[in-house]
Order: sequence, then structure tokens, then C-alpha cells
Amino acid sequence: MAAAALALGKVVGPGDRVLDVPEQGTLRLSAGLTTHDGAVSSLKGGVLKSTRTGQLFLEGRQKRYIPAEGDVVVGVITDKHSENFTVDIGGPFNAVLPQLSFEGATRRNRPNLHPGDLVYARVVSAHRDTDPVLSCMDTAGRAAGFGHLKEGMVLSCSSALARQLLGSPTAPVLEALGSGLQFELAVGLNGRVWLCAPTAATCVVVANAISESEFRTPAQVKTMVARVLSRLG
Repeated sequence: MAAAALALGKVVGPGDRVLDVPEQGTLRLSAGLTTHDGAVSSLKGGVLKSTRTGQLFLEGRQKRYIPAEGDVVVGVITDKHSENFTVDIGGPFNAVLPQLSFEGATRRNRPNLHPGDLVYARVVSAHRDTDPVLSCMDTAGRAAGFGHLKEGMVLSCSSALARQLLGSPTAPVLEALGSGLQFELAVGLNGRVWLCAPTAATCVVVANAISESEFRTPAQVKTMVARVLSRLG
């Protein structure tokens, strides 16, 4: 995987040859990348990056979210059918969420969700010719934070900021906010962030701080959050 490590940070355009598929080892690809004729090619423009688990992806500034297997998303239920829910995840097509894809769900005990409800889910299938398929369980069949998101508010952000918020170590803005405020967060790679706090004012403060943090340095973020917290008293 040395070739992948050397290619990190490379700027590519749609259709570019990014790197050769290695003869040994496992190559894990995510958003914006595919394989063709023994090489990894780009499906869009962006910067080649890697998650902490070694999965390669292209980070760009496109407005339309393109689902990729393994992504976590915040979706809105738009329709309910006998076996599944239709979910808007901000992509080219709506996603399908089977009613049995919840921890503890059975044919007699199904989740009571309705159009307009929010869910935090994982993309388990994303092919160009079919609708994306979601699940509200991890690979071990546990809820692990996925499921119905009750109350709160939703913030829209870029996919790049969403990856920062999901990254490790903890994003500076979340670390700074967490030292003085209580809130819950669910970050979707589709550019949606669900926030829930004891008061609406806290939700607004957290949402504004997250939005303003994207192009600031860690030091600037800490200063900005400290100023906001001082105003709250």
C-alpha cells in the first residue's frame, strides 16, 4: 500500500488515473473512486485522502452527495411501505431502508417511523444502477448509535467539514464546545449534522460555531468558541 500512501494529497480531476491497483494487500475505496483496467480512477475532482482505517476517498466541494458503501448519513423518511422506508439522503436518488434493518426489529415488532422523521443510518449498498440501501445497525447487528433521531435540529455543511467532525482526534470545535456545553451530535457524510441540546439557544450556538469553524485554524477555533461561551455566561 506504499503507492497509496505516496499518492495521498494528490489533486485529481474526473477520469484521472490515481494509482495502480496493488498486487498484494487490500485496497478499500470510498467516495469518488473506482477501479478500471488495473488502476484506481477518479469519478470526480478532488484531493485524495485516507480515513483512519485506511479507506481512500476523494475530498471535494461538490454540492450533490454521492453515496458510497460504508458512509454514515442523516436521512429524512419520505415514505413508508410494507417492507421498507424511502429515505432522502440528499443524493441523486432516494435510499431504501428495510424495516428489519433495526436492532431488535421483527415482522411483529417494527420501528414506528413516519414521513418527516430523521434517521441516522449506514450505507450498506451503493451502486450506480440501483437505489442505495441503508441499515440502522453496525456490521455486528447492533444499533451502535444508529436509528431514529428524535427532536433536535439539522445543520447543513460541506462533506469536507463532515469528515472533519467525524475524524480522529476529535475536531477542535467539538472539543472546545464540549468543555462548556452539553449536546448530542450525529454527523452524516451527506452534509447533514443533527444536533440536540437541553435548550434551543444551545443548539443555535453549537450550529453557528460548527459552521464558522470550517476554514479556521485550531487556535482560531478555540478563541472563537471561548468568546461565544463567555457571552453565554
